[in-house]
Amino acid sequence: MPRPLYFHHPSSLEHDTGAHPERAARIPAIERELESRGWLGFERVLAPEVEPAALEAVHPPEHIRAIAELSARGGGAIDLDTVASAGSYEAALHAAGGAMAMADALVAPGGPGAAFSGLRPPGHHAEPRRAMGFCLFNNLAVAARRALDAHGGARVLVLDWDVHHGNGTEAVFAEDPAVLFCSIHQWPLYPGTGAADDVGRGAGEGTTLNLPVPAGTGDDAYVSLVEHVVVPVAQEFGPELVLVSAGYDAHRHDPLAGCRVTEAGFAAMTGTLRRLCADLGDVPLGMTLEGGYDLGALASSTAATLEVLGADRPPPPGDVAVHPLAAEAAARAARHWPGVARVSAG
Repeated sequence: MPRPLYFHHPSSLEHDTGAHPERAARIPAIERELESRGWLGFERVLAPEVEPAALEAVHPPEHIRAIAELSARGGGAIDLDTVASAGSYEAALHAAGGAMAMADALVAPGGPGAAFSGLRPPGHHAEPRRAMGFCLFNNLAVAARRALDAHGGARVLVLDWDVHHGNGTEAVFAEDPAVLFCSIHQWPLYPGTGAADDVGRGAGEGTTLNLPVPAGTGDDAYVSLVEHVVVPVAQEFGPELVLVSAGYDAHRHDPLAGCRVTEAGFAAMTGTLRRLCADLGDVPLGMTLEGGYDLGALASSTAATLEVLGADRPPPPGDVAVHPLAAEAAARAARHWPGVARVSAG
């Protein structure tokens, strides 16, 4: 099996946000930690610029042009949370390009079973026509669309465990039955979307699974939601590729939210996904970096994730109790996914 891949590019450091939580220092913090661990067996790959067709499959040309022109003018504020600099457009092209290249590698015959795209700016808040929430282009959506359109994929599972709802990714795929979008996020919190009764629209009804949790939620609930809700729904859905919006701002030390996840929780969720992928017939698993604003927690959590993601085999299953939040979510999801109906509080 080829080594797992880690996509990177120096342009991530040129997206200058100034005194901002989503800052360039996030990338060196992660990479120093991974280097201290010998990169955990990952092969480092320089991310290309995204191909225009791949980016335009998610964002209309006028949105792309607006980001390019803003950067060409030296940058500026897009909204109260989101800024661009002279280097932001190139950084965003490579962040989306890393996600695109990750999808290409994962679905190629004989490709690696796992990959991580460790680039910025992040992407999951970017809607087709709107940059927001620190995000310019939706990197994860580019990867999913690439797998479906360029490689003839039929079904992609997206799990977003960033503490904020992935409104942009949901907006891209809300009517698309080929993408099962699952989001675990603190509620209420920015951006105010992701209610539990939001299940998608039209042909995509049922393939949006929002799993809001209150502030203070920790490892037990997060791991239970993945084990007892996301996994049985995914088994019924049958994805050919699994992608994760890997944000680390649900960590107990993160300054922007109130959840209590630890490195062990991120590792456990990754392990559950590894077992799911194995059970589905060695489906590949890829992740893109999203949030995470305490540098120490970000670095250690990313490393804990990659240690499991890049291991030769999935970890053995543990005894994961059904958390009440998981039981409630399973009861809601059973309307569209009967296989999850057997989950009950335990």
